Amino acid sequence: MPEHWRLSPSDFAFLWEECPRCFYLKVVRGVHQPTTMPGIFNRIDLIMKQFFTGKSTAEIAPALPPGTVAFGEKWVESRPIAVPGHGSTCFIRGKVDSVVKFDDGSYGVVDFKTSAARGHQLPLYARQLHSYAYALENPAPGKLNLAPVSRLGLLCIEPVEVLSLEEGGYAYRAQPTWIECPRNDGAFLAFIDQVLTVLDLPEPPQPGPTCRWCQYLETTRQSLLP
Repeated sequence: MPEHWRLSPSDFAFLWEECPRCFYLKVVRGVHQPTTMPGIFNRIDLIMKQFFTGKSTAEIAPALPPGTVAFGEKWVESRPIAVPGHGSTCFIRGKVDSVVKFDDGSYGVVDFKTSAARGHQLPLYARQLHSYAYALENPAPGKLNLAPVSRLGLLCIEPVEVLSLEEGGYAYRAQPTWIECPRNDGAFLAFIDQVLTVLDLPEPPQPGPTCRWCQYLETTRQSLLP
């Protein structure tokens, strides 16, 4: 029977890339990989978004057109996405990292990364950025609607040294790097085509060759066999 799958942009990078089986199990059967992300990174991420909200693009990424970081951490949800050749549909639902409002009336989707700039990972994050842009421009009824989205990219914040503060305590000095993500809606919809092909399988696909969670489950299963 055709389904209407809910897709989370945060799963489009490493979960999909590492293990289509785990992706399938999460979306289709609600079985999640255990997460080990230390809480301190969530705290750093929140502080960073609060700091940049209201800042001009000239301060954070001079390569961007004039504008202001409008907000971060807001839920977005798209209308149904139908792909030719599939009976099932899907929709995007997730929290956009930050949105920039440019002076020309268009918008930018920005994903903050506390790391060194690594351009080779951009194709992975491009799926996530495009999914937010799609949801903002094609929202479900009553959901956040911002259009057009003219720029996508990563703002990488790399700590480079620790400073002593006069009032006591310490601070990290960090170097920002803007990595532009060219808009390619055709490639994004082709990716959604691949996702629907996997999700419509009657059984989970084979695990990814480097998925440690699947390896652990298989080792455990084998150890319990008589």
